[in-house]
Amino acid sequence: MKYVFVINPIAGNDNKAKIIARIKSTFRPLDDEMILEETECQGDAKRIASEYAQKYGSDCIIVSCGGDGTVHEIANGLAGTDTPLMVLPLGTGNDFAKKIYGTKDINVENVIKAFGFYNGKLKYKIKPIDLIDYNGEKCINVMSFGLDTIVETIGKRIKDKHPFIGHQAYNIAIVPVLMKPLHYTISFDLNCVDKKTGEEYQLHEEERDYALFAVCNASYYGGGFQPAPDAVLDDGLLDFVIVNGLSLPQALPLIPQYSAGTLNSETGKGKLVDGYVKSGKIWMSDGSALLGNCDGENFDYSELDFKVEEKALKLCVIND
Repeated sequence: MKYVFVINPIAGNDNKAKIIARIKSTFRPLDDEMILEETECQGDAKRIASEYAQKYGSDCIIVSCGGDGTVHEIANGLAGTDTPLMVLPLGTGNDFAKKIYGTKDINVENVIKAFGFYNGKLKYKIKPIDLIDYNGEKCINVMSFGLDTIVETIGKRIKDKHPFIGHQAYNIAIVPVLMKPLHYTISFDLNCVDKKTGEEYQLHEEERDYALFAVCNASYYGGGFQPAPDAVLDDGLLDFVIVNGLSLPQALPLIPQYSAGTLNSETGKGKLVDGYVKSGKIWMSDGSALLGNCDGENFDYSELDFKVEEKALKLCVIND
């Protein structure tokens, strides 16, 4: 088996070089091959993953050594192939890793040990998971619009300027955003499912006044906020939440709940709508760009079609 470590050199973890060197030493007595590929610019991780998948198929594992941006690119390179993805959370936010490793407080050393990279006894299971297809691109984690996208954008600027702040940059970014009216507009057609009954229904609105809108394959984003704490990666459904336009006094008590994963249509009665969706269309009636991002990467579509792609990606998970 070939293990291709796709390394983002500017991702958050300062001990990356030491970690990779230690893993490399454990491969020496093994028949498995460790291959190191370092990214230089945006798009490299997707290209590298795609090339190895085409060449080696299921005889290859692509190991993401970075943050959510690296995972996003690799997922796009591997979607629909037989080559699995393994995630070593070496970035700043590591939001997708929080979901698959079941904790907000990820210890990368524990993840590496659990996979057996430090003792040479590699162990894991391969689990097919869903992805979100949006205008032909793939999302592995969360696609969001409105308030959270603005926070994401400002947070990234803060983090790039002051890397030592880490994921706290997103908490800092909330402050200037909340100083402005939390009223944006968006139009959508959603093909929804009642998870209890299996009944399908349509949700259609034009020029909806909203503060944020998240479509989720996984649970965490923005450094740890939880729009969909109970999201299931392989259920063929996407969780969604739409929070109404809010005043600052209305928004402040909701933020801790949104971070803790306790905000839903019952705890935030009258302030949001949530549920499950298979596909949909989202657009701006005036043709302007959506305030949207996917896995923390902004896009500039004015119209977006999305759908769940069931079991489109193979994921290496820790063998309990």
